[in-house]
Amino acid sequence: MNWKLIFQLSLFGLVMAFGTISLIPDKIEPLFWLAIFIVVGYIIAKTCTQKIFLHGFFVSMFNCVWIMIAHVLFYRSYAQHHPEMVNMFSTNPLHNHPRVLMLITGPFIGAFFGLFQGLFAFIISRFVKPNITK
Repeated sequence: MNWKLIFQLSLFGLVMAFGTISLIPDKIEPLFWLAIFIVVGYIIAKTCTQKIFLHGFFVSMFNCVWIMIAHVLFYRSYAQHHPEMVNMFSTNPLHNHPRVLMLITGPFIGAFFGLFQGLFAFIISRFVKPNITK
């Protein structure tokens, strides 16, 4: 596993973590993530020769850490700009503790999207050959 690459690619998630607090609206956020999934998948396909799916999966898990930290620390601003998310939290038993709810659900969401990121990387690797330098 190329942990340096995984960490570096997760910095897209760090940018998105802060971008989604107040700059990027919910309606266009999926477009940003789709672009990131494609770019990250391409970079993994060009860089890695093995465990391509796992590289994509772990990038998404690191992304989840960045997002959880940013959204928990800046919850008030996040909640102000994402009222539909606050409404969704209101039906949960932990509705009075949204930060705790984010910490609990974050890894599951990260793993779910990690499956997609890993799949993107794997599919792209079937069309793109890695740069192998000796």
